[in-house]
Amino acid sequence: MNISCVIVDDDHDAVAGLVTYLEAFPEIIVEHTFTDPVEAMAYLLNKKVDLLLLDVDMPKINGIELTAAVRTQVDKLVFTTAHTKYAFEAFEHLADAYLLKPFSLAKFVATLHRLYPKTKETEKTQPETISEEDFIFVKAKQDSKLVKVKLKELIVIESKNNYVELQAVDRQVITYMTLSELAKKLNGQPDFIQVQRSFIINKHYIEYVDGNTLVMASGAKVTVGEMYRPTFQSFLDERIIKMGKKR
Repeated sequence: MNISCVIVDDDHDAVAGLVTYLEAFPEIIVEHTFTDPVEAMAYLLNKKVDLLLLDVDMPKINGIELTAAVRTQVDKLVFTTAHTKYAFEAFEHLADAYLLKPFSLAKFVATLHRLYPKTKETEKTQPETISEEDFIFVKAKQDSKLVKVKLKELIVIESKNNYVELQAVDRQVITYMTLSELAKKLNGQPDFIQVQRSFIINKHYIEYVDGNTLVMASGAKVTVGEMYRPTFQSFLDERIIKMGKKR
């Protein structure tokens, strides 16, 4: 049984990201996307939908106002917003879920499975490796531009005092952010592991391991911290091909 879905968000990139995430659910059909909430209201007043993914902070009509007008037309309502201040109002309008941007694919999948427990994701929803579509935006220290970094190409993340350096395949970005903040954004991404207080690495870019030192594809050398060694050793044990005894 198909599930009809409408997405409303004034950010084109946010809409594109949700459409990509929904590819994990073949039963969910995106019938329409809107970046203009006025157009979305006109559409929804004359159309019943199973699932509405709705931003809150939008021009002309915000998501709370839009919900008040169309809630009876919508079966499941999920707010997607970067602002926690709207949470109480959202649930006053009978929201079924509230996703705080930026949220991971894993968080999105878990939320939809709670709403639609019989919906089964395809194999790509919980990949062993990061998909090509997964990415984050970070504000560059040097010019304040928002730079897109594909997670699949991210090699090393290093904390340096009050900022973080991201080493990717084709770029290096420095941004004002703590390592713990970035770690939260990577929550649910199995390819990343913290190996030191100041380092998170992508397992797939380890070139070789020399004792407690990791040499990455970028040339970076990272020492595994003592408190992180048991977790890293467990990862190694799963990957090491052990030689049989010689006769």
